[in-house]
Amino acid sequence: MKRYAGFEMLAAENFRRKTGVSPRTFDKMIEILREAHMKKKRKGGRPNKLSIEDMLLMGLEYWREYRTYFHIGHDYGLSESNTYQTIKWVENVLIKDGSFSLPGKKALLSDCAEYEVVLKDVTETPIERPKRGKRSTIRERKNVTR
Repeated sequence: MKRYAGFEMLAAENFRRKTGVSPRTFDKMIEILREAHMKKKRKGGRPNKLSIEDMLLMGLEYWREYRTYFHIGHDYGLSESNTYQTIKWVENVLIKDGSFSLPGKKALLSDCAEYEVVLKDVTETPIERPKRGKRSTIRERKNVTR
């Protein structure tokens, strides 16, 4: 089951809306994952059920939509644990490469960097629940028959 085949035909804007990355960035991620996959399978081993593109799509779905491993695995025909291992492998390979990492703390504290800050007012409001006590609750009439 190749899910990436349906994504290839999307326009660049729609591809980005669906996956969260541009097609160019996706291709760069695929190159990094292919190199890591070749190193991993150099000594042999069982072939993967999914292609590299589908593995990356699975990871992007997880990061973008926050779906559970069970739901993603069901869509791709994998078990929940295999889905977890695949997404973790994709994540670790991309982090280890360093091409997609965010600047560190020192870069953020330097004077030469300019940042745009967007603030959102998210005020907490209490949930309306009935108060505990004798007067606020409606008591049920008890029929005592002996």
